[in-house]
Amino acid sequence: MKALVLTDIGKTELREVEKPTPKAAQVLLKVGMVGFCGGDLNSYRGLFPLQEYPNILGHEVGGTIEELGADVPDLVKVGMKVTVYPYLNCGKCIACRKGALNACKENKTMGVRRPGAMCRYIALPWQDVFPSEKLSLRELALAEPLTVGFHSVNRGKVTAQDRVAVIGCGIVGLGAVAAAVERGAEVIAIDLDDAKLEIAKKIGVKHTINPKKVDLHQTLQEMTTNDGPDVIIEAVGSPITYRQAVEEVAFTGRVVCIGYAKAPVEFNTSLFVQKEIEILGSRNCTTEFPEVIEYLEQGKFPVDEVISKVVTIDESEQALADWSVDQQGIIKIMIDFDK
Repeated sequence: MKALVLTDIGKTELREVEKPTPKAAQVLLKVGMVGFCGGDLNSYRGLFPLQEYPNILGHEVGGTIEELGADVPDLVKVGMKVTVYPYLNCGKCIACRKGALNACKENKTMGVRRPGAMCRYIALPWQDVFPSEKLSLRELALAEPLTVGFHSVNRGKVTAQDRVAVIGCGIVGLGAVAAAVERGAEVIAIDLDDAKLEIAKKIGVKHTINPKKVDLHQTLQEMTTNDGPDVIIEAVGSPITYRQAVEEVAFTGRVVCIGYAKAPVEFNTSLFVQKEIEILGSRNCTTEFPEVIEYLEQGKFPVDEVISKVVTIDESEQALADWSVDQQGIIKIMIDFDK
């Protein structure tokens, strides 16, 4: 079977790999749809520090269970449509001992530090699949990036009393937008792309800001009665947006960081003290998959509008290369193995 392999920075290759055989506690999954992550793009560009080369890319999966290992319980059945929890923890490090498996020091995410899902079949533990009878394979392939956004909102302890600004409306940022809206917060979406802001409006944000068109500080002050947002979620990974999050958050506010900064960031650290702010990292997800699946099943998320392009496995190399050259308007590219 064909697999998309990231062989080195800026280099990919379609390789023939063997179809796996599930072990006793594993299922064999027939991959239908798999999404390109922003992390895949950064790995292609050499900007993601955790990426190991070479590796089969892909961890945003919608697939169908085709075969069961001998020890898989009866609740898991052949034919189930599922999405995939793509993280593997060591169980021994301090994060794991504290129950924060998402922040495992030796975490091995599919497509990053172990083989991924940009191939027709994968074998994985039965505990790592989450089924839905209602969702399509393309909807299931959106679940994982949305869980990352939902987790950031959980990390920020967002409530209905909060004003929340989300900087960056890619798929993870839109997940944060959706989760904050679901909690009843007043949400402000911030992005340089008006098309992404329009999608945020359909999810339910109260305000949008394009910093290319208006002054970010002044506009945020006007929207928050000169307080600043209670919570700012940084979902870009730019030194500029990291600084903006700290500068614009309200006194005693919370800053939640999802994006990996692509360069060192200089802060005026006096703001940390003067404002007595909390700065929180947010990595992967914990218990958010069922929550996200239920949210998607309610039909509230504009699935078709966030899927920018669907390609075949044979077109996948060119799609990634083109995305690296021009990101404008691209939210999510998917490989459809049935196309």
